[in-house]
Amino acid sequence: MSFRIENRDVGPGHPCYVVAEMSANHDQDFARAEALVRKASDCGADAIKLQTFTADTITLDVNRPPFTLEHGLWKGQTLHELYQKAAMPWEWQPRLKALADSLGIHLFSSPFDPTAVDFLEAMGVGAFKVASFEITDIPLVQRIARTGKPVIISTGMASLGEIDEVVRAAREAGANAIALLRCNSAYPASDEDMNLASIPHLAATFGVPVGLSDHTRGVEAAVTAVALGACIIEKHFHLGDGTSLDSEFSLDPEQLAEMVRAIRKTERMIGHVRYGPSPSEVGNATFRRSLYACRDIAEGEAFTDANVRSVRPGGGLHPRHLREIVGLVARRPLKYGEPLTWSDVGSD
Repeated sequence: MSFRIENRDVGPGHPCYVVAEMSANHDQDFARAEALVRKASDCGADAIKLQTFTADTITLDVNRPPFTLEHGLWKGQTLHELYQKAAMPWEWQPRLKALADSLGIHLFSSPFDPTAVDFLEAMGVGAFKVASFEITDIPLVQRIARTGKPVIISTGMASLGEIDEVVRAAREAGANAIALLRCNSAYPASDEDMNLASIPHLAATFGVPVGLSDHTRGVEAAVTAVALGACIIEKHFHLGDGTSLDSEFSLDPEQLAEMVRAIRKTERMIGHVRYGPSPSEVGNATFRRSLYACRDIAEGEAFTDANVRSVRPGGGLHPRHLREIVGLVARRPLKYGEPLTWSDVGSD
């Protein structure tokens, strides 16, 4: 089920692959884009993700419904206007990848048309992301799959049948490494609509690594997803020093670093299936209960519920033997607070 993105194993049993989504938070300022790459690395993210499109490759310049936005954060704009503001100049992207490479952080992108796939393939990205709104664009997904690179697919709004269709199409086109991201494609997404219980179900249904593309405010959804088995977390982030198109549902650097710390702590706590004392518990076994004389007992005196009790600490007979010894007699005098051993127990 696991696969490899560049030098990093992704999947169950490996540390969660944390992707910082730059999206439109570059504000079409290259210095800001560079700073976001550096901050993503500083915060402990494994990868930073871009989006590769132009307004003309993703939509048409039409000023009438359904090309106009009627609700939400970007109400009143046309799709073409919005994507003109959100688009990152393509000539920046190889420079940002070189910077990411120098910092030891992965950089890949979501292509939104075949020319973007070719551009990113020439740039040498280690993986591709399919955005939720493109999950039904089967020809685009197949074009991505034919690169042979890992394909991470967001499933926002998709029915189980649509997810099955895109996974089959990607596999038939040659994709051997596929991951699915649970996603709610509202901006921002509400807690009630996250349905994170879908994460283990997706993994069991499709036999691929599953993660979360998170548009909620805060870090709780991401950390909960990891506890449910998420292998990838994608989260929008910004510099936190202004208002960008996506800032409403993006983390600032301090929050991103906190999310990474919380994910790593959660992974340590999940651990693996294990029973018996852990190394930190071994010394505390002495505080388990055992059988002790709870008053002075003379030699030959019978053990009763009045003179033997199960108490802390350990050191005496296991409490399971209490009923066995009641009615038997002491082979030697026992003082109050002495542990019972089998050598102290005889028949009358």
